[in-house]
Amino acid sequence: MPHAGTEEKRERRRESLTAFLRAEALAQGFDLCRITGPGSIPQAPARLAEFIDAGRHGTMDWMPETQARRADPSVLWSEVRSIAVFGLNYGPDEDPRGILDKPDKAAISVYARNRDYHDVIKGRLKEIATRFAARAKEDVKVFVDTAPVMEKPLAAAAGLGWQGKHTNLVNRTHGSWLFLGSLFTTADLVQDEPERDHCGSCRACLDACPTDAFPAPYKIDARRCISYLTIEHKGDIDPSLRVRMGNRIYGCDDCLAACPWNKFAQAASEMKFRAREDLKEPSIAFLLTLDDPTFRSFFSGSPVKRIGRHRFVRNVLIAAGNSGDRSLIGPCRECLADEMPVVRAMAVWALSRLMTPQEFGGLAEWREKEQDSAVLAEWQRAGAALCI
Repeated sequence: MPHAGTEEKRERRRESLTAFLRAEALAQGFDLCRITGPGSIPQAPARLAEFIDAGRHGTMDWMPETQARRADPSVLWSEVRSIAVFGLNYGPDEDPRGILDKPDKAAISVYARNRDYHDVIKGRLKEIATRFAARAKEDVKVFVDTAPVMEKPLAAAAGLGWQGKHTNLVNRTHGSWLFLGSLFTTADLVQDEPERDHCGSCRACLDACPTDAFPAPYKIDARRCISYLTIEHKGDIDPSLRVRMGNRIYGCDDCLAACPWNKFAQAASEMKFRAREDLKEPSIAFLLTLDDPTFRSFFSGSPVKRIGRHRFVRNVLIAAGNSGDRSLIGPCRECLADEMPVVRAMAVWALSRLMTPQEFGGLAEWREKEQDSAVLAEWQRAGAALCI
């Protein structure tokens, strides 16, 4: 049996290291830092298995490939004893849904309107990890979104907030606008109590979804989610969902912005998390003209660059087709000559929405020289819809 003095010493060390970690988090600009343990999300394996077994992960093959490590932090790293979860406010200074009433403009998700948060947060976590490891003489690992870590359940278990009915984290003082990162360590730290669910009977986030991506509260079908479709999905997008996408070309903030808890949130104070002026309301006409070099240059430092120019232009063409703006016919027609089939296919769809049947029929020469089967199928669907 350990001596009482030994236990007191251990407890003082736990408290000292925990306080040091929280102080470092604040010094690096994080708004929140809470601690939990690797065994704090016992419900995660079953919930993740249900999600994957139902096929709701879509084409994100990396999810079943990393399922075991994702569901249990101890499988990811067997030596972990404590997990610190960090929250960083990225709240917008206005309701991001206002742009949805401007069909000639492109809606880019709030989180992607400036610096790539993965890079910013990873750098800060590494700074914290270096200082903490030196103080604690313990091993550490840091993760930001791209690793197989279920950060939202861990954040809820650590008391940063709760997972709302839209499956995202909600915090009482920051609403739905928090970036998350985590630090795994072999150190024994003081753990926080989880936050209880404060959603009540509210279903604002569920009702706000333009594509009905929530089969039930607290469950999401990525295959219908605009964020998944515009960012993760690489091929053609289901024709039945294109119209519902409106002018959302990268991500979707509707369910986040609808959360009533946002009334307590403040706009992000750091400039790197405030929207760049040229990304607040970029014109669809301009975005359609971007070739690969100009795309990379314009979105330098932004997470948008990671999806690549052809997937991005695919999204912009869908927005063009939904705009009703006939001035976009010219830029869309130019895309019929694009080297990427997915771009040509969406150009066909956009033009079929913007042109009269007679005008669209005048594009027969483009259809005749097309050789890609997916693009040809788009021509056939469009022609049938216009009775050509």
